[in-house]
Amino acid sequence: MIRASHAGKLRVRLAPAQVAIAASLALAGCQSSGPGNVAVAGSEAAVPTMERIMKSATACWYGSGDAAFRPYRLAPELDAFAGPPRLLLVPAGNPQARPLAVIQAEGSPARVEAYGPLMGKPVGARISADVKRWAAGGTNCGTSA
Repeated sequence: MIRASHAGKLRVRLAPAQVAIAASLALAGCQSSGPGNVAVAGSEAAVPTMERIMKSATACWYGSGDAAFRPYRLAPELDAFAGPPRLLLVPAGNPQARPLAVIQAEGSPARVEAYGPLMGKPVGARISADVKRWAAGGTNCGTSA
């Protein structure tokens, strides 16, 4: 419902059902369940776990020139004040685009999740295996997909 307030400004009022529908649609692109998605327990707190995952991903996926990750850019969001630490895989040519994969951790010991549309693609199996290994404390690169 749209109403004019006493100051002449328009106010939009949504019914609870409309709010629920809007929220579910907004979250649909970021589902943590689905093909290829992973949830694993880390070996330490969220921030150190995500720092290790970021360093390993940078070295293994990008430092090695791995062709599977050339179309993507890693965008770290490790600031604990902005929410759970996370890494975003975004299109290399459009870093402001919606993330294609999200890797995030919460708690101590960390619960690490990786999800997004990229996880259902062939490279998703590689991301899943690497994240599991790095969350458990490993830093090696494994094998390419």
